[in-house]
This record gives sequence, structure tokens and C-alpha cells, in this order.
Amino acid sequence: MSRVIDNNLPIVPWVGLGGIKLYSHISQFYDLIVNMDEKSRLFTKFFIRYEIKDSVDLWFNLMNGKLFKITALKDYKGLLFNKIHIGMHIDEVLKIEPSFQYHDFEEVYVSSNGIYIETDPIEHTVLWMSVFVKEIDNDDLREGIGKECLWRICR
Repeated sequence: MSRVIDNNLPIVPWVGLGGIKLYSHISQFYDLIVNMDEKSRLFTKFFIRYEIKDSVDLWFNLMNGKLFKITALKDYKGLLFNKIHIGMHIDEVLKIEPSFQYHDFEEVYVSSNGIYIETDPIEHTVLWMSVFVKEIDNDDLREGIGKECLWRICR
């Protein structure tokens, strides 16, 4: 099955963006990854990121093949919470969604509502936004294994 990313669809925390859903299996993206011949980067022996033309980054756990994070990049036009977009000043973002807190170590804004935002250090505008699975901070996810078969996909 070939996937198409729609850069105009809403960004939905805990769910996905661009018509792509979190927890999807990497096998659903083979045609997209191969045909676009874009950059990939292995982050640890268990995580890989595929960059799709300034549109999105797809982050997979190689132990189970599941998509655990999707990052909207500069060409993504869809909105978060029907108002927040890439290029917006962070002060405007914080007025709309005060749940964002700055994380000094990661240098991103984090919301308990399931979203990360990175801003330009000079302009203070949104560079990218990431949605992720609820298990993102789970030690088992970082190690590439899972108690009770991480995300119920033990097969």
C-alpha cells in the first residue's frame, strides 16, 4: 500500500498528522520511503527517522516496526488546535495553548496534551511540531522492547 502525505490536514496530538496515524507499521510506508529516496538516520540501534521532503519526519521503532513520532516540518500547512501553525511566534502559541512549558535540556516546548514544538532561537517562531505516542517517555520504548509486548503488537 502506498501512502500520500497531505500537508494541509490538522495536527492531532496522540493521533497523527498528514493522514498518517501513530502506531502505523513501517511496512505501510515502504513505497513512500523507497520512491522518495529521502534521508534516513538511525538514532539508536532501535530507532530510525525518515525525512520526507521538508514535509514530515517519520520516526519508527525497529523492534516492532511501529511509528512512534511524526514531526511536521517547514512545508506542513495543517493546524494544531485549529489555530497554531509552523512559522507562528511562540508568544501567540502560548496565548492559544498555555499548557506548553519550555524544556531546557531538550530546548523544545512540551505540552502535556501530546505535542512538542521547536522554535527558532532568534525569531522565536515555530520551526516544527511533533506528535507522539503516549508511551514516548517509557523506558521500554527507549530500549526498543516492551513489557506486555509494547503497544499490544506481540506477533
